[in-house]
Amino acid sequence: MKASPADQNELLRLQAADTRLAQLDHTAKNLPQLAELSRLAPEAEALRARWITATGELEDARAELKRVESDVELVENRIKRDSDRVQQSSSMKDVQALESELASLAKRRDDLEEIELTVMERVEELEEALAAVEAERSELTGRIDALERARDEEAGRVAAQRKALATDRETIAAALPAELVALYERQRARYGVGAALLLRGVSMGSNVKLTESDLSDIRRAASDDVVLCPDSGAILIRNEESGL
Repeated sequence: MKASPADQNELLRLQAADTRLAQLDHTAKNLPQLAELSRLAPEAEALRARWITATGELEDARAELKRVESDVELVENRIKRDSDRVQQSSSMKDVQALESELASLAKRRDDLEEIELTVMERVEELEEALAAVEAERSELTGRIDALERARDEEAGRVAAQRKALATDRETIAAALPAELVALYERQRARYGVGAALLLRGVSMGSNVKLTESDLSDIRRAASDDVVLCPDSGAILIRNEESGL
């Protein structure tokens, strides 16, 4: 294949753009915030599970307290009703029966109030435990939110750089012969490097000094011949730095 030395030299700009684009893609996939967010994800999930458990336990305790309070209210209503009946009854037998029931109700009320106090204490403990978990979640959520904002900002900067560079790359490629660009793309797809400078006998595509036999073949090639690196497969760009 033939191509002017100037067009061949432009391939170095194209390769530099592709190298930088690959670096930007790597940066976008490996932002430091991504690693930290990934590290915090299990902690966030564990805290969420603790919050669900603590919330469920507190709801159960509050429901139990409500039931006990309802039972206490019922007993107190019965005590009030029976006390009123004692005051109004003229039958000694009925009075004795009511007083016996009142004694039982009083004991039941005492037992329920003791249970109520115990449940109230448990509710307070569970409220404190839930508050502690919520504080942890709030702190962690704040850290995650900050990391996500930083990630998005950095990703936006990288994307903007990539967009500008991709436009420059398209401009460079559009100005070159289509056949030369096609060869460059094939070699880059196969070997990872499409074009490389021959610098004082060393191929920058492989970072290996070429043999005298290979260098002799390259010296015999015309300046507009497209030469491939025998080691890396990249198009070798020859200029005054090549040392030929």
